[in-house]
Amino acid sequence: MTDEQAVRWLTGVERHAWQMYIVASLRLRQRLHRELTEAHGVSLADYEVLVCLAVHPDKRVRMSELAYQLGSTKSRLSHQISKLEVGGLVRRCPDPDDKRGVITELTGAGQALLDAAAPTHVRGAREHLIDLLTPAEQSTVGAVFGRVLEHLDDLDNRRDTLTDREAWQSGRMQTP
Repeated sequence: MTDEQAVRWLTGVERHAWQMYIVASLRLRQRLHRELTEAHGVSLADYEVLVCLAVHPDKRVRMSELAYQLGSTKSRLSHQISKLEVGGLVRRCPDPDDKRGVITELTGAGQALLDAAAPTHVRGAREHLIDLLTPAEQSTVGAVFGRVLEHLDDLDNRRDTLTDREAWQSGRMQTP
């Protein structure tokens, strides 16, 4: 059996669903990014870092865990954190439990920016996605992407932690 024969090609309906998901999620993220940048001078990617830090009780996360939560590489995240650090929004320090590790923590300035930007982000998420769905569709979307996330965590031999879920359930991060 060749690779070509083993592929379960998408049907017309499946292909349409996949294409609509890809294009709509990219355009939604672009719109949310533009709204945050114009109103607060913060990118969507940077906003998401601030949210991930803020939902932890001590507002601190190990860099490797933060990279995982954001679906980023450690290298890309390190560059992003460097820019946020220069802006005074986060700071890095050695992990007291593991000298090889680095902890990133949200500063007061980072929390202030997050507090100011969160309403803009939530308004955008509501206007451009949530309010376009019925309550039943909202539940379905949550269930579907919860299942996708569990599947991906299983492939990575990880399980979503309560802290990860708190970021999404806090109402501050409502991106696909």
